[in-house]
Amino acid sequence: MDFYISNDKSKLNIAAIQQYIGRESYWGMGRTMEEVQRTIDNSLCFGLYNTSGGQMGFSRIVTDYVAFAYLMDVIIFPEYQGRGLGKELVKHMMDHEVIEKVQTVALKTKDAHGLYERFGFKRVGDSPYWMSIDKIKL
Repeated sequence: MDFYISNDKSKLNIAAIQQYIGRESYWGMGRTMEEVQRTIDNSLCFGLYNTSGGQMGFSRIVTDYVAFAYLMDVIIFPEYQGRGLGKELVKHMMDHEVIEKVQTVALKTKDAHGLYERFGFKRVGDSPYWMSIDKIKL
């Protein structure tokens, strides 16, 4: 499947993102349109699009650009799931210069541990949700 990934926030279909996160996700249930807009405004965002420009997925990173980055809201819209697009989106995020430069990358997931382990994430302590990549050598 042909696709591209863009950081251009003006391309994002915010209504579709809010529909998925606020009504279908386990982590963002009830998130309003205004809240979704605020998260987008305050994050480095990634939109995944087909060659016609239709949005197929979304993710974002909250970061200080030096020490810490937090991957959030990694979604592939239902009609595009099962095609490996989630792996492509995460790979693109992990190859992004911001992630390459920060010392620690973290995320929380209830059910996608296998996906993130492929990219070097490890579980944090005995938490069933937290995962991280820590590049700091102590």
